[in-house]
Amino acid sequence: MVQTPSVVSVLDYGAVGDGRQDETEAFQAALDAVGEAGGGLVQVPRGKYRFEGTLRIPVGVTLEGTFRYAPAHAGLRDAGRAKPEYGSLLLPYAGHGEEEGPPFITIQENATLRGVAIYYPEQPRAGVPVPYPWTVALRGNNPALLDVELLNPYQAIDASANQRHLIRNVHGQPLRRGVLVDAVYDIGRIENVHWNPWFSMEERLFQWQMEHGEAFIFGRTDWQYVLNTFCFGYRIGYRFIETENGVCNGNFLGIGADDCWVALQVDQCAPMGLLITNGEFVSFHGPDPTMVVVSETHRGSVRLVNCAFWGPNHQIARIAGRGTVGFSDCTFMQWDRNREGRHAIQAVGGTILLRGNEFRTNAPQVELGEGVERAVIVGNVFTGTERIRNRSAGSVQIGWNASSGG
Repeated sequence: MVQTPSVVSVLDYGAVGDGRQDETEAFQAALDAVGEAGGGLVQVPRGKYRFEGTLRIPVGVTLEGTFRYAPAHAGLRDAGRAKPEYGSLLLPYAGHGEEEGPPFITIQENATLRGVAIYYPEQPRAGVPVPYPWTVALRGNNPALLDVELLNPYQAIDASANQRHLIRNVHGQPLRRGVLVDAVYDIGRIENVHWNPWFSMEERLFQWQMEHGEAFIFGRTDWQYVLNTFCFGYRIGYRFIETENGVCNGNFLGIGADDCWVALQVDQCAPMGLLITNGEFVSFHGPDPTMVVVSETHRGSVRLVNCAFWGPNHQIARIAGRGTVGFSDCTFMQWDRNREGRHAIQAVGGTILLRGNEFRTNAPQVELGEGVERAVIVGNVFTGTERIRNRSAGSVQIGWNASSGG
């Protein structure tokens, strides 16, 4: 049965891969056998594997399919493209209609899930999505999720209650929640995770996703690294919240959000800050398309550097709270699309830093409300005349800005 002491195939434990037999028992038996032997590799050959239950990948075990990079099964959306019928395809049925419940796959300490595609056959491509529990949960120290397609999960990745997770090369279309990070007290890493509508852009389903979907959610995570991530078509692209465990600080490089009602929402973050560099953000749909929203609960520090904001939106940023928000060397475009006189940056509280930015639309640039405690607005360039409205009773420095006039 065992090919080597540390490498087995799920076929050796009774799996068939015909899409009809429940493979839960066979997969778990293979995983447990390798775990009890001290760890190793469980291989998933090409096939369609149906699951009526859930799986647990034991400590030190890798569950690995045929893919060496996350595929894109756009054939469900686009006529003539390949359907999800090749490679190592996992088909969960458990948890239908229940948002709460055990995840489909739990990855434990020093364990890995790699090289598979996961597709929910009973998730309709039109109308309101069916709730399911999380597809993948990462627990313990050093769990990894690599080269995986999560084609149509209701909730994709629960990356909480672990340390030093690695989530890399994951694509798909989560309908309600993409990634949740919380209760992580040692450095976590998320790299090349892209949420695109490969599954469905049917009008009612996609509208529901844009009204309810949150692509990336960060609670307590200490020194999180996020690199080259993207989402399209959500209510909120990146959301930073406070949970019972605390708040986030981290380094976010090359992140993007396209066609989200709000690209970036900060309800709370740590005082050492969110460092966001080389981001690209687009908002143009929704009741009030705004790129960045900082809530009145915010007390931390957010710094955005060398980021670009465009799309026919209402505002670039709406800032409240008593924290610090800084924009440096950023490009702002296409705000005040209805010509209502909206300022690109509207702040009602906290500390505001605007340095070296380019405001490329001929519209009002900055409004400081009475509650703004401190502000520095220097070295920016404006299209048209300088239009800064300052009603702050705090300490405000404005100068060395350049406008094109007219």
